[in-house]
Amino acid sequence: MRLGEYPQAAGSPDGAGELRPRAVTANGLDRSRPASVGDESAALQSLGFSKPLIERLSKRARQNNTTLETELLHHPGIQEDAYYGAMARFLRLPFADRIDAGTVVDTTHLDTQLRRPSMVRLQHARTAPQVAIVPEAGRLAELAAALINLPMLGRDLTITTPSAIRKAVWAAGATRRVRETVATLSEDRPQFSARTVVTGSQGFAAGMIVAPLLIALLAAPALILPVLHPVMSYLYLAALGLRILALIHRKHEQHFEPPPTPGPLPTYTVLVALYREAAVAAQLIACLKRLDWPVSLLDIKLVCEADDAETLEALRAMALPRHFEIVEVPAAHPRTKPKALSYALAGVRGDYLVIYDAEDRPHPGQLREAHGRFSSLPPDLACLQAPLVIANGSSSWISALFALEYAALFRGLLPMLAHYGLPMPLGGTSNHFRTALLRQAGGWDPFNVTEDADLGLRLFRLGYRSAVLRRQTLEDAPVRLSIWMGQRTRWFKGWVQTWLVLMRRPKRLLGEMGLRGCLIFHLMIGGMLLSSLLHPLIFVFLAQGALAMMAVPASGIPASVLVLFCVDAFNIFGSYLTFVALGISSMTDHEKRLVGGRWMAVPLYWMMTSLAAWRAILELRSRPFFWQKTPHEPAQ
Repeated sequence: MRLGEYPQAAGSPDGAGELRPRAVTANGLDRSRPASVGDESAALQSLGFSKPLIERLSKRARQNNTTLETELLHHPGIQEDAYYGAMARFLRLPFADRIDAGTVVDTTHLDTQLRRPSMVRLQHARTAPQVAIVPEAGRLAELAAALINLPMLGRDLTITTPSAIRKAVWAAGATRRVRETVATLSEDRPQFSARTVVTGSQGFAAGMIVAPLLIALLAAPALILPVLHPVMSYLYLAALGLRILALIHRKHEQHFEPPPTPGPLPTYTVLVALYREAAVAAQLIACLKRLDWPVSLLDIKLVCEADDAETLEALRAMALPRHFEIVEVPAAHPRTKPKALSYALAGVRGDYLVIYDAEDRPHPGQLREAHGRFSSLPPDLACLQAPLVIANGSSSWISALFALEYAALFRGLLPMLAHYGLPMPLGGTSNHFRTALLRQAGGWDPFNVTEDADLGLRLFRLGYRSAVLRRQTLEDAPVRLSIWMGQRTRWFKGWVQTWLVLMRRPKRLLGEMGLRGCLIFHLMIGGMLLSSLLHPLIFVFLAQGALAMMAVPASGIPASVLVLFCVDAFNIFGSYLTFVALGISSMTDHEKRLVGGRWMAVPLYWMMTSLAAWRAILELRSRPFFWQKTPHEPAQ
């Protein structure tokens, strides 16, 4: 749609509408009452828009509880530069479609212009300062009147666009913002930050336990192993018990229907962190465009590293709609996904926020289900986790077992934890948050390489709760061992980081989580780490017990040896059976067919998991904040 030339202030030449100046105060615009729909309608007609279009936009604005102008700017064919350029011609003011970031002075309040761009002060080297403003259609008459009654008011004004202000503010505040992103949590709330891997007291305690144990093992293994064996075996059994409870709960679980989405709808932000993801950029944009939410209420931010030229080029080549925004994160240590997300949090406009990964294909109705759940549940509900479903389970035996694992976790274990109000480590994507509570919790820890699990537990410590959704997000699992191993090593490293962070002050943790929550935390995080690290050793214990019993008559086997042998056998075979049963029971028939008989490779999968856990322990010392990138390809 082409905007006409500058119309007369008294009204449009064809009588389409009239813009009547209102009274102004000595300071400029009259803010005594909010702008009305009539004000907007008159302004848009004076700018040359037809009555039928305005009527359609008015209906949409009433449905979405937005403004005429908001709906107009998201209407197909309307260009932001042309619209605000017409306003500038109407007001007889200069128009700037771009703002030099070097003219914007960074202040602590500058980031408010990322959320609601309205005006920014420009400092020039050789000319007087200017104020770049974004006029509102509903107040266009007042601004026109102010410029007539106070001619000096317009001397240093220039009209610009919201996109131009946001782009300039992102660039002008980049150095300060990235510094705050990296340092704020570790400096203001060090008890929540993984920046310090191991505290002095933790190192001292570990030395006091590990050193004597190693000396005793070397000096008198015959005395220590009979004590160490049952301790490890029963700890392993306790960790396995949590998954057995999830399996029992799964059999008695009552499925709920997603509640209807109440109106009016709020603004919803979608954050996607991308790094070297040019290959899946087109697929990602297509999936995000399918989200069932009014585009005028969507704030989609594609968060990229500033030096990732390939991904940035791929995104810019697609002519993204207005509700998409590319955020460039300055290169700074640590180079992690949570750092990028926390950096972008400064510009989030939505009341609610969801995280997706570059390869995700979310259910189009997931946002509506999340909003309905948030609206129907208590205000201390901070997060909703959507289930992640592996779509390429038939690609390899690794992806098949990955699909089993995800089904057990997201549709078996996490729903049980949510049902009983227990601490819930989140998945790395499809987390829906109340934005205000996320900010109060400090956002993501830039130094934790499994920021999802860390944030879920931190929310619980702060008194918030998490729950689950039914509408899924499709993902593809790694199909090659090298990619799977790198990803799983990072996950284990982050879980160790999370356990160390929470265990800095055990007494305080007990007070924050309660006895039940603290126990679940240790079973979920500590138990998972312990069972993965000890898995090969359990085979050794099992073989040792079998040899010991074969050396004596059946009647001479001590009861303690027999019980311990049974525990070790249950630990091994129970782990496998629970893994398969919980995963299979959570899958659809189609998913089961994709997996087929590949579940029989579970013992090998668990041994690979153990190797990844040991690699993570070693990497935690040498490269604690290294983020192993998982490459992605478009879904077949």
